[in-house]
Amino acid sequence: MGQWTEDLISVESAGTLDGLFLQRVLRSGDSVAYRSYDRAAKVWQDYTWSWMATEVARWQKALSEEDLHPGDRVALVLRNCPEWVIFDQACLGLGLVVVPLYTDDRPDNVDYILKDAAVKLLLVQDAGRWKRLAPAIQGNDTLLRVLINDPGPDTQSLAGSDPRLRQVDDWLPAGSAEPHRRNGDPHTLASIVYTSGTTGRPKGVMLSHYNMLSVAHAALTVIDCYREDVFLSFLPLSHTLERTAGYYLPVMTGSTVAYARSIGQLAQDLEVIRPTALIAVPRIFERVYGRLNEQMAAKSAFARLLFETAISVGWRRFLWQQHRRGWRPSLMLWPLLRKLVASKISSKLGGRLRIAVSGGAPLSPEIAKVFIGLDIPIIQGYGLTETSPVISVNTLEDNEPSSVGLPLRGIEVKIGENDELLVKSPGVMMGYWNNHAATTQMIDSDGWLHTGDQARIERGHIYITGRIKDILVLSNGEKVPPGDMELAILLDPLFEQVMVVGEGQAYLSAMVVLNADRWPGFAQDNGLDPMSPESLASPKLHTLVLGRLKHALKDFPGFAKIRRVSLLLEPWTVDSGLLTPTLKVKRPQVMERYAEQIGAMYSRGPAGGDHR
Repeated sequence: MGQWTEDLISVESAGTLDGLFLQRVLRSGDSVAYRSYDRAAKVWQDYTWSWMATEVARWQKALSEEDLHPGDRVALVLRNCPEWVIFDQACLGLGLVVVPLYTDDRPDNVDYILKDAAVKLLLVQDAGRWKRLAPAIQGNDTLLRVLINDPGPDTQSLAGSDPRLRQVDDWLPAGSAEPHRRNGDPHTLASIVYTSGTTGRPKGVMLSHYNMLSVAHAALTVIDCYREDVFLSFLPLSHTLERTAGYYLPVMTGSTVAYARSIGQLAQDLEVIRPTALIAVPRIFERVYGRLNEQMAAKSAFARLLFETAISVGWRRFLWQQHRRGWRPSLMLWPLLRKLVASKISSKLGGRLRIAVSGGAPLSPEIAKVFIGLDIPIIQGYGLTETSPVISVNTLEDNEPSSVGLPLRGIEVKIGENDELLVKSPGVMMGYWNNHAATTQMIDSDGWLHTGDQARIERGHIYITGRIKDILVLSNGEKVPPGDMELAILLDPLFEQVMVVGEGQAYLSAMVVLNADRWPGFAQDNGLDPMSPESLASPKLHTLVLGRLKHALKDFPGFAKIRRVSLLLEPWTVDSGLLTPTLKVKRPQVMERYAEQIGAMYSRGPAGGDHR
């Protein structure tokens, strides 16, 4: 790209999140704010800031006709699209509190959240989504209005069966209006974000306007963003990382946000949109990494050698640029390797990517090394919903991929008891909705938020070393962080999901979900029938899998080895109650669901008589 223009709106100038939006409209009215795929016309459509403001005003006019008052809660179950922003801004501008919900969350979970937050109005993607939710929400008498966003033949018939239902096009007034301008208090409640906890019911994290504004602005003190930047948005906006960093931050900078059609179409969207900035969770990079490995496996030995050399030289070049290693003659090969290898990978990501942020879960250092070696600038960050969410992030100039970076400006961190990371930040939540006891457990009397993550701090960088609650203690007293092991295991494309178990036991075992696409070929190559359930119990298969696990865990200490496995083909999903909406494994639920299989792994002792 050519010129890069900084046009940052300060926290003080914005005041509130709706104030931020209106400031951007004044500054950049005719510029493209959002880009979205029109499924009916099958074209990408651009939306200017001024057009968005007009739509916000229409929604506010319609909302003002409902029985809603400042502080009332409204919710939305909507995929990423301009309407998500329009609804959010319309509600915030009226002093309403927005409760974002995941589109793939279980209906009973949605029902719990709607009742817990006493939501009065709900915006739903389409009639099909409402039909899925309706049975669970039948008895909710707090919910006064349900809006269906996408028109469709079912919407009218559904509206006849439930007086609360309206189709958005029929509900919105004709004509134009001016957005509501107010002088709101930045420290009032803006949103309740329900954490997708791996245990128990989700808790409602209360975030103020200032919480999210301050974190977005602090991120911009370490990462430069410009009006010419194009973000490709595919993490759900109900995820606080996407909302703060992929929505409010681009409003603050005047950047364009394009909404990906789906994860399945992400590869095509990257090449069409050609983003300059990406925010993603590690699973996205893991999938790209897996595809690269598959493609390399099918190529010649020379092509594989060239690919590996490019990564090696590229990584060495990165370390030299970061002033961590000296210059080597091999770096003279980089221009050629970039042309032959790295540029071709980069083009698959649009060819203009200048920054990719990974957050929400740990990114494997090995995957980071591959992408950075291929000249794709990945930086890892860290945070919690309760901190709006960013606490720390690496910078392009001081990028230590095995760390989660440096604390943002204005954020204090320290190491507490049991090596727990403690945080003070302007982004720290107001507390948990209707749950004072949980709030006092999370934030101590001195104002330190307890993250629950174990960490160390070196050279200012934070390194997450484990999760206090997830540490497995073997019967010999050895402590094992299962998350690190699971990350290493999932680098093998044969494995789709894994959970390491062994609390109080003499050795570790694992529940392993095999990759359904790879299983048939792998089974046939090893003389097994992929269609027979008995094949999963084959001693030969278990020996092969244990061998692959041993290789994956070769860098772990001897006691951190898997001695038994239980193999599955049915993946763990949100609908089955075994994953959170952010796709984290619910360990207690998996333990309960597969209690018999886990018990069997210990009743027989370690595999092959291995009693180490």
